[in-house]
Amino acid sequence: QVQLVESGGGLVQAGGSLRLSCAASGRVLSSYVMGWFRQAPGKEREFVAAITWSGGDTYYRDSVKGRFTISRDNAKNTVYLQMNSLKPEDTAVYYCATRIVPPIATMTYEYRYWGQGTQVTVSS
Repeated sequence: QVQLVESGGGLVQAGGSLRLSCAASGRVLSSYVMGWFRQAPGKEREFVAAITWSGGDTYYRDSVKGRFTISRDNAKNTVYLQMNSLKPEDTAVYYCATRIVPPIATMTYEYRYWGQGTQVTVSS
């Protein structure tokens, strides 16, 4: 069992930055994959980025490449999502999720554990 708690969301103007954090507790293994997803009102939840606990391999959706950076601190069992050059279309509830087997995946059903989400709102 893994518990995930996100933090760091808020309201920011277009072009601004935010850093989201996801603190994991429970049975976290080095083989796990950590992902960030987001869901805007009236839309399906979509993949944003993912990272492996062990090697730090990363993968991003095309629309955030070069703007978002996912990282992890193994000692703190925490994953981060640094979001720069934010756009209004980045507005969504952002969720942290855990996939218990490698490799990195992008579909929501491939992740077993989910946090409660944190709201990110980007004003124009």
